[in-house]
Amino acid sequence: MVQVVLPNDANPLGFILGGTVMHLVDIAGAIASLRHTRTRVVTAAVDDLQFLHPIRVGDLIILKARVTCAFTTSLEVQVDVFSEESLTGQRRLTSQAFLTFVAIGPEGERVPVPPLVVDTDDERRVCDAAHLRRAARLERKAAAIRRAGLD
Repeated sequence: MVQVVLPNDANPLGFILGGTVMHLVDIAGAIASLRHTRTRVVTAAVDDLQFLHPIRVGDLIILKARVTCAFTTSLEVQVDVFSEESLTGQRRLTSQAFLTFVAIGPEGERVPVPPLVVDTDDERRVCDAAHLRRAARLERKAAAIRRAGLD
């Protein structure tokens, strides 16, 4: 996804709002998930969203999303965000996030997602890291449920 950063997207300092970046990250991740699953998806979690550099009004924001791993009814998507200076074309990584989406059927039930084909060593490494993030995320979720007394 590519779009220009306009003044209505910015804070008083002339940089894109973090919430706007988060919104675009969610959309890019949802599109990647939808294209993989070909079913409805909902955002279940956002992990490790980092804001590394600001993006100025007038520059382009570029979002690249890719499915990193598929589980039973969910999948992880990595979204990398770049700024591109309009006049020079210089690109810079500005944000990165890992999102989890759950596939949803017509009645709102979870449905299985297609497996992700991982052929290369790099793809296996990325998927293995996704499994570790998932395990940590599920443990944090269980702890939050216990703290809230919802178990």
